[in-house]
Amino acid sequence: MFIKFNEKIKTIFLDSDSSEEMLDERVNVILSPSLYWVKKITLPIKNVADAKKLLPSIFEDTLPKGNYNYFVYKEENVFFAFAYEDKVILDLLSEKGISDSNIENVYFAQSELSFINGTVKINKTQKICLKEGVLILLCEWIEDGEEVDLDSIELSKNSIVLAQFGHIVDNNSLYTIWLILIMLIGLVTTEYFITYHKLQELTTLSDNIFKKHNLQETTLQNETILKEYTLTHSKQTLLREYISIILSLKLKSGENLKQMILKNRVLKLEFSALCDETIKSIIYTMESNRVKFKTEKKVNTWHLEMIL
Repeated sequence: MFIKFNEKIKTIFLDSDSSEEMLDERVNVILSPSLYWVKKITLPIKNVADAKKLLPSIFEDTLPKGNYNYFVYKEENVFFAFAYEDKVILDLLSEKGISDSNIENVYFAQSELSFINGTVKINKTQKICLKEGVLILLCEWIEDGEEVDLDSIELSKNSIVLAQFGHIVDNNSLYTIWLILIMLIGLVTTEYFITYHKLQELTTLSDNIFKKHNLQETTLQNETILKEYTLTHSKQTLLREYISIILSLKLKSGENLKQMILKNRVLKLEFSALCDETIKSIIYTMESNRVKFKTEKKVNTWHLEMIL
């Protein structure tokens, strides 16, 4: 197995007119001044992080409409502030056939080529120079100057990371979305703890009720008991209704209810000396009250079974 140590990574200059294209190798990318906006400024602060917070307002009246990211670094007492569009750069890299997976780091020409003197050729057709400390890209008709070898440059630490989806939602919208998500997470978390607390209270209340009424340990056992009690209550209610109907029956003189027996779910009645008219009246009463019943007539008795 062979392992490469300290492999040299190619450095390219990226511009819409540059000739670099279809590079299937890892590269460091130096952005042309045409791909970013830069300002050389002095600020009454010392910290780069504090300076970065001011960048949107610093570029507010300069930038055309777009979705920008910002970067800043400090040299002695001067800040170099940058604004750039990730989508513009990514689209150009794609156009040149350079995959984002092959990009090692991305730099600004301002930070990497500010050492030059006079006019310098960056490639066959493009030249750069410093004007009041700011690097600018020159047209082709400028006289040729010395050519710079990009691969010989010792690159700085002032690299940037291109946001793949930064152009879809701007930073302010992202901050708003994150704030909303944090609020939603907070609400859901609060609701969870409230629900959990209420559930604990209900569990405690349920346990107390079970103990107070000597209920079974499981819900299934208690449901079985409840079904039995419900069935018993239904039978007793129906029995009371049937007895009420029986007591309302009008028997003629000499006609008698000899006995009434409840066995399982059947109420059995035995009448004696009933005439046909009375029997018809009893049957009509049973049917009117939607009672399930059976009848049987013997020599001196008439039997009625009412099903509960």
